[in-house]
Amino acid sequence: MRFRPCIDLHNNKVKQIVGGSLRDDGAGLRTNFESQYDSAYYAKMYQRDGLTGGHVIMLGPGNEEAALLAVSSYPKGLQLGGGINPGNARKYLDAGAAQVIVTSYLIEDGEVSMRRLDELMNTVKPEELVIDLSCRKTAGGKYLVVFDRWQKFTTQEVNADTLAKLSQYCCEFLIHAVDMEGKMSGVDGNIVKLLADISPNPCVYAGGISSYDDIELIRREGSGKIDYTVGSALDIFGGHLSYGKIVKLPN
Repeated sequence: MRFRPCIDLHNNKVKQIVGGSLRDDGAGLRTNFESQYDSAYYAKMYQRDGLTGGHVIMLGPGNEEAALLAVSSYPKGLQLGGGINPGNARKYLDAGAAQVIVTSYLIEDGEVSMRRLDELMNTVKPEELVIDLSCRKTAGGKYLVVFDRWQKFTTQEVNADTLAKLSQYCCEFLIHAVDMEGKMSGVDGNIVKLLADISPNPCVYAGGISSYDDIELIRREGSGKIDYTVGSALDIFGGHLSYGKIVKLPN
C-alpha cells in the first residue's frame, strides 16, 4: 500500500475541484484550491521525496502546457491522464510520462469499448497504460463506470468479470469514487474492499480521504493491497493533512 501523489490541472493551473462539478460550459464548477505554484513545483517535490506512480490529470482542454511541464520535470515518475487517445498517447510517453491513463476514449456509444482498447494497443504497451474506471454507486448498490466529466453512467459494472477482461490491456487500474471525490467526506470502504478482493492488477483508490483514519481504513479494507491518493485534504493543496507526515507513513 503506497501513497500516490497527484497534480490536477484546470486551465493550465494546479487546482483541486469537487468531483462531478466539472462541465464543458464551466457552470457549477466548485474549486477547493488553486495553487500559486506551477505543475513543475509539485513534480519536483514528488521526485525529491521519492514518490512514484503519481498521476497528473488534465481536467478538460487547455492543460497540455502544464501537463508536459510536469512529466518532463520528473521523467518516468508520473502518470498522465485526461483526453488520452491513440493520436497523442505516444507523445506524452516520449515527453516523460511513465504511463498514460485512459478514460473517456474508452467509452463508445455510452459503453466501454474493447475495439478502442485494441486500437490503443497499436500505440502503447500494457505496461504503459493505466485504465481509469471512475465509478458511481447506484441505488441498487452496483458500481457503474461513469464518463463525460463523470456526469453519465455506462452499464459497465466494476466487478470481477470487468477487471479480468480489462487487466490484459493495462498495468493497473485507477478508481475514482466519484461521489466522494473532492468532498473530504470520507472513504468508500466498500469499493476498496471490492477491488482488493477481485482485481488481478494493482489498483489506486481516489476520493474523499480526509483523515489518517481514512488511510488506515483503506489499509484494513484493502488488505494492504490498494494504493491511495490524497488531494484536497493535503496541506500542500490548502487542506489539513500533513503531506510530510503521509510521505513518511509505512507502506
